[in-house]
Amino acid sequence: MLRRLALPALCALLACQPASAREVSTRTWVEDGVTWTETTTVEVFEPGSERIVGLTRADVKGVASFGPFEVLDGTRAALVAETDSYSPADFQKMLRAFPGIRVLEMPDCPGTVDDFANLRLGRMIRAQGIATHVPEHGSVRSGAVELFLAGASRSAAPDASFVVHAWMDEDGREPDDFSASDPVNRAYVDYYREMGLPADKAAAFYALTNSVPHEDVLMLGTGDLQKFAALN
Repeated sequence: MLRRLALPALCALLACQPASAREVSTRTWVEDGVTWTETTTVEVFEPGSERIVGLTRADVKGVASFGPFEVLDGTRAALVAETDSYSPADFQKMLRAFPGIRVLEMPDCPGTVDDFANLRLGRMIRAQGIATHVPEHGSVRSGAVELFLAGASRSAAPDASFVVHAWMDEDGREPDDFSASDPVNRAYVDYYREMGLPADKAAAFYALTNSVPHEDVLMLGTGDLQKFAALN
């Protein structure tokens, strides 16, 4: 089974580095009648190292919950937790109960623990014609980036962040342990092409996600992602 590291807080990945300060702030706002709460932790490391910002799970109070999904109203849902093997079924249950959902908000998405199920979920999102949107201060990480790309249309706030890294299978192998033409690698490139990326950009984006090992992260901005996938 392929798996991605869920990334609820990016700072944890750099815990081995000496931190000189930690700043924690919380903000709450109301958008379209939904209350959002965001906690931001900033680790400031000694000179010469990195400054990393990590977001915890947003507290989204919707009208119903289905696994990692929170229904906001009759036309919008939010992805607020990591996806797993049950998430495609959760998605189906949500749409049976709320067939009018047309937008999937992605305020704070840590990733997935089952890449195969995650790619299946992405195809379901695309088949339903559902748009994906990352709101202001949103954070989409690891396998959740594949779900963002699944949107029939995609949009993201200018300050949204996208975090990628290589996958790892249950035997500890990563993409570079297989040939580029191996089905396990082709599965991702094929998926990106299904999501509308041109062949060259699908291959380039997959290479970018694998430019950092599984235990590391690469943070991209909205502008960076636009080089590979069209955003509205």
